[in-house]
Amino acid sequence: QVRVVESGGGLVQAGGSLRLSCAAYGSTADIVLSGWYRQAPGKQRDLVALIRPGGSTNYGDSVKGRFTISRDDAKNTVYLQMNSLQPEDTAVYYCHVLRGGGRGDFWGQGTQVTVSS
Repeated sequence: QVRVVESGGGLVQAGGSLRLSCAAYGSTADIVLSGWYRQAPGKQRDLVALIRPGGSTNYGDSVKGRFTISRDDAKNTVYLQMNSLQPEDTAVYYCHVLRGGGRGDFWGQGTQVTVSS
């Protein structure tokens, strides 16, 4: 099992920045994919960014060039640096990890990000 804990959300004005953190606890040695997703009220949960153990990344089209995902393996933590935030970035942001070998995937409880205009 893996426990995933997000932190760093909050209220920010448009154009501002926030950094989210996602710490994983438990059986983390075989995590093959970590990522951030977000869900705004009444909308589906969408991909924000993914990162693999080797460091390769993928981003959703709406955040490319503004958000950066990174990882600190020593801390079993993944970060999401969000710059040039806009009101449409307002959502609950969820961290997700996938263990290899079919050992399951795990979600955090989510952290609210609100961007005011």
